[in-house]
Amino acid sequence: MSETPYPLHTALSLAASGVPVLPLRRGKVPFGNCPTCAKNACGGRPNMKTPGPCRCFGVCHAWAAATTEPAVIISPPWVEAWRQAVCVGYHPGGARLTVVDLDNADAIAWAQGALPATRTVPTTRGEHWIYRGTMASSNAVRPGVDIKSTMSYARWLGPGTGTMTDLPEAVRALAVKEPPTVQPAPHVTVPAPVGKGECRHRSPAYLERGIAMAEQRITEARSAVHTTVYRTFLAVLSAHGRCGCLTDAHIARLFTAAQAKGESPRHCTDAWTNARTRLGL
Repeated sequence: MSETPYPLHTALSLAASGVPVLPLRRGKVPFGNCPTCAKNACGGRPNMKTPGPCRCFGVCHAWAAATTEPAVIISPPWVEAWRQAVCVGYHPGGARLTVVDLDNADAIAWAQGALPATRTVPTTRGEHWIYRGTMASSNAVRPGVDIKSTMSYARWLGPGTGTMTDLPEAVRALAVKEPPTVQPAPHVTVPAPVGKGECRHRSPAYLERGIAMAEQRITEARSAVHTTVYRTFLAVLSAHGRCGCLTDAHIARLFTAAQAKGESPRHCTDAWTNARTRLGL
């Protein structure tokens, strides 16, 4: 080739410095897989931990296609992609780097107070802060902040300014998922048990199975929760309301399941009362 127009020229320069590159099309996204690799028919490489071209030598599998090999970068499939490319992408993890993508002014202000200074690159809406070292990529680690390192790509926007520093624990900590907050069980006030007759059930297992099924029916409701709760209460009272086996503990389980689906204590009480009235209890 007699000349290498941008972005191919930039890609070759980056590759020579050890930065794995790939072309990005309109929308700043990678090119789609070739027909041979469509829908991962080739087996795919989405879980690769090191960069490199697909065996088809096309521009396939997004970040996993990023390469430093000039022969690949100027091969016919890649040259065609470079002709359509709008910018150069690179695989930060393959270059032993981590990019903290700050998407707006608020995110930048947060980083200036929370993270060690490092090399920065202006973006359309914010900045890339680039650290030396790798970690797992993670999106939306806080408002306006993404982390791009292994198994990810970033847009090349220039070398940036400032001295690059080692990846700090403060950045690694951003990707650590906090354990989910355990919500306290709702306070449940239940009516007194009904029925004083002799229990006609042969085994306590029958009642336990019925209550468990009722809890499951309420918990799995995806719509019409009010109606589901009422009909479930009606079914339980129909089967167990006239004998003495239904205790306040059983009723509490049903009310707890209903309130966990968003029902108010008053609605639970009303649904229970209406079911009793319907059955003449």
